[in-house]
Amino acid sequence: MRHHWPVGPEVSEAAIEGGRMLYDTSRTSNFSAEFFEPEYWRTHDAIDGTAMGRGTTWFLRAGESGFVLRHYRRGGLIAKISKDRYWWTNESDTRAFAEWYLTYHLHRAGLPVPAPIAARYRRHGLFYTADLITQRIDNCQPLGRRLLEGPLPFSQWIAIGRVLRRFHNAGVHHADLNAHNILLTPEQVYVIDFDRGTLRRRGWWADTTLVRLYRSLEKITLLAAPGNFTDEEWHALLAGYRESAGLPQASAFTA
Repeated sequence: MRHHWPVGPEVSEAAIEGGRMLYDTSRTSNFSAEFFEPEYWRTHDAIDGTAMGRGTTWFLRAGESGFVLRHYRRGGLIAKISKDRYWWTNESDTRAFAEWYLTYHLHRAGLPVPAPIAARYRRHGLFYTADLITQRIDNCQPLGRRLLEGPLPFSQWIAIGRVLRRFHNAGVHHADLNAHNILLTPEQVYVIDFDRGTLRRRGWWADTTLVRLYRSLEKITLLAAPGNFTDEEWHALLAGYRESAGLPQASAFTA
């Protein structure tokens, strides 16, 4: 899909050992393939922290800038066979390049996503591995973690609903919309992790992503104090979502 989208002169690709990488030259100069290696950042004492999911996500520091490095790992039963290798078809379908280009166009369209920095894939015979680097969002907290600390004001639930509607108005289908992929800052709501995300015409899929989010929130309430998330909070989110239904939004199809 990415070859249908225009890119600016700041986007550069380069061959590396066993594969290719791409990066945004306007956000990082003299980019090197070793930036995808956690050991590089460790030797420079530039790892601020980590987060555990299917694998480890590294939070990095480079001068005044912060980055997030993620190595793609499989989930489910197939992970017992291969933890991080994917079947090779072509470059544009690699998980890292596909997510990088999608996030790039969402960012250009003005949607609240982290700026993509770089992506890499490396061939291993019939398979490949992949990595992604994005801009780190300062002073943020995942919605799921925030709910463990206490309830959110209704105004923040409304703001979340408004942001989700902006994505849906733009035709953005998030393959795994859950409470951990929504980041909150004092000023903004962000959506992250567009692995396997797509652009689609408006349809039933928008409702299914909301159902997925609701189920994620329900699971978190099992760990949170009673009252941190109730039907009233969900209705506030839906109110923000519905009131934004008619707002104009440039489609990401034409970004």
